[in-house]
Amino acid sequence: MKKHFIALLAILSLGQVAFIPNASAQNPRVTIPDFADLVERASPAVVNIRTTEKVAVQQTQGGIPGMPEDQAEFFRRFFGVPIPGIPNGPKQAQPSPGKPQEADRGVGSGFIIESNGLILTNAHVVESATTIYVTLTDKREFKAKLLGMDKRTDVAVLKIEARDLPRLPLGDSSRVRVGEWVLAIGSPFGLENTVTAGIVSAKSRDTGDYLPFIQTDVAVNPGNSGGPLLNTAGQVIGINSQIFSRSGGYMGISFAIPIDEAMRVADQLRTNGKMARGRIGVALGEMTKEVAESLGLGKPRGAYVRNVEPGGPAALGGIESGDVILNFNGRDISKSTDLPRVVGETKPGTTANVQIWRKGSTRDLSVTVIDTDASASASKKPDASPSNGASANAFGVAVSDVSDAKKKDLNIKGGVEVTGLGDGPLARAGIRPGDVIIRIADADITGVKQFESLVKGLDANKAVPVFIRRADSTLVIPVKPK
Repeated sequence: MKKHFIALLAILSLGQVAFIPNASAQNPRVTIPDFADLVERASPAVVNIRTTEKVAVQQTQGGIPGMPEDQAEFFRRFFGVPIPGIPNGPKQAQPSPGKPQEADRGVGSGFIIESNGLILTNAHVVESATTIYVTLTDKREFKAKLLGMDKRTDVAVLKIEARDLPRLPLGDSSRVRVGEWVLAIGSPFGLENTVTAGIVSAKSRDTGDYLPFIQTDVAVNPGNSGGPLLNTAGQVIGINSQIFSRSGGYMGISFAIPIDEAMRVADQLRTNGKMARGRIGVALGEMTKEVAESLGLGKPRGAYVRNVEPGGPAALGGIESGDVILNFNGRDISKSTDLPRVVGETKPGTTANVQIWRKGSTRDLSVTVIDTDASASASKKPDASPSNGASANAFGVAVSDVSDAKKKDLNIKGGVEVTGLGDGPLARAGIRPGDVIIRIADADITGVKQFESLVKGLDANKAVPVFIRRADSTLVIPVKPK
């Protein structure tokens, strides 16, 4: 007993708390790290960012120069000081726009990545700012120049005129492990040099089109934005960017931009002042388990193409609405949110190989990626057709041939238009009059007779995917005929 007590004192004297649930070779001792030395090294490279903006100040005409307004009012009333428009009358306030003045806009955080004054932060910290002030831990303040920002990834690069500044080393965010210790340094609510710690609670969280965020339970609040997320080696693995909150304050979940993704954006911002991002002109939909099974994919995978921009890169490459993109330029697409990131990282002008799933088999197509700034326009005219009663077919719908004008408007080659609905499986699935059925399983619909014949031959016990064109979207609905 005495030996165990002495051992516990020795552990506590090292400044660490040890947990020994069942100490053995299979279950080694786990310790909580002491971050003090790490914070001492890293803090000088973390900066406070204060922004201002120009605001118009309303002024009142008719005052007496050099005299307080209450005294001026006294002289107007009792000594007959003339007021424009109303001699000897009471003051008539006439607001007029004054000279714009600088007003505080907000505060945030950032960190130095190069000793010559290069700083990373969030785009939302500096967006719309007239002037950006950077304050170091030694209280020196600099006006910063915005080299560039990208609102889609929420990354901004600043530059201050200084030399031999402390900087933070960059880590490898691809090697981050769920459960590892991390800490954040920043200025929550304007409180400079605040340190909070926690663990990585998840990776690759989808909260936007272009970034898979690192999720942590580190306490991050307004003002922490733009500050570094550090591992236990003192390396930056992310930029604190978002919180999940219903109150505006920390609620146990925060998100950081992976540093690998941030630096890829920052390198372009430093060179070009903007981010060149690829696009192929598709709108995507969710791939559910039911849709995947009905298409013969087995499990949900790939990016389901809901719409293809007419004349866009995807259309020119042969991609059609209803296709599922499984691989883009050698990179597997496991879910729809993967595709915008992979395409966005592809240099505009690149001809990419695209593997798609269509009608029960894979196909390889070539698509030339263009810049996101390239103009994109797709016709978006809603359809509406009156209901003319239901049909006795297994789908419970009445249909008619699609006019040439509507085919052109919807960018389709065939199909049948729904004109009436009964109490059938399509009605229960949410089909409306005006929708166009363009495909059933692997068979393209060419007209009413072919549609009726195809539906009559369906297995009533087996669900089939029905492809519906509605406005500028293609929906896939698994339907079991009645």
